[in-house]
Amino acid sequence: MAHVLPWRLQQTLALLSVLSCAALVAHAAEPVLVQARRQGDAVQVHAQATVKAPHDLIWETLTDYDRLAEFVPDISKSRVLDRRGNKITVELSGKAHFWFFTYRIEVVVESTEQPPNAVGVRLLTGNLEQLDGGYQLEKIDGNDAGFLLSWSGVVEPVIPVPLVIAIPLIRSNIAEQFAGMVREIERREARRALGKAE
Repeated sequence: MAHVLPWRLQQTLALLSVLSCAALVAHAAEPVLVQARRQGDAVQVHAQATVKAPHDLIWETLTDYDRLAEFVPDISKSRVLDRRGNKITVELSGKAHFWFFTYRIEVVVESTEQPPNAVGVRLLTGNLEQLDGGYQLEKIDGNDAGFLLSWSGVVEPVIPVPLVIAIPLIRSNIAEQFAGMVREIERREARRALGKAE
C-alpha cells in the first residue's frame, strides 16, 4: 500500500529534496560533492572529493572494515565475518536519517577489493532491497599526492519510502558517511606527516 503524505508536506519535502540532491558537504578539509537522483524505485548516488594522501594510506582506510564504526558517521557496528581472496563479507549496523525520518540499517555486504583502484560493495542480506556500488580511486595528473576518491551506487530501502523522502534521506546518509571516510584519511595522513617530521 502506497504511503500518501499531506500535499503541503509533499511540497516542502520536494523543495528540500531539490536543494539537497546536489550539494557541497564542507565537513572535510576538501569539499565533498554529492549528487542523488531517482532510478526507478531506488536512488542513485555519486559522491566525490579530492584527497591528498599516499595511495597506500587511502587504500588501508577504505578497507579497514572492522573499524568503520569508529570513523564513519551513523555506523554503529562493523565486523568482518569472512575473507576469501579478494572478497570480504562484512556485517554493518547503523541508521540513515533526514529531519524527522530515521531508517535503521542492518545488512551483510560483500566487499570485492580490486587493487589498486576499486572496492565494490553489494548486498547479501538485510533490510535494504538494493545496495550496489563502490569506491573508485583515480590519480590526479600533475599532482603528486592528489587522488580523486568517489563512491557511486544504487540504494533502495526494503520498506516503501516515498521518493520525496528517500532521495534526501539516502543522499544525506551517503554524504555524511563519505565525508567521514575523507576526514579519516586526512586525519591519518596528518598523523603520518607529523611522525615523519619528528
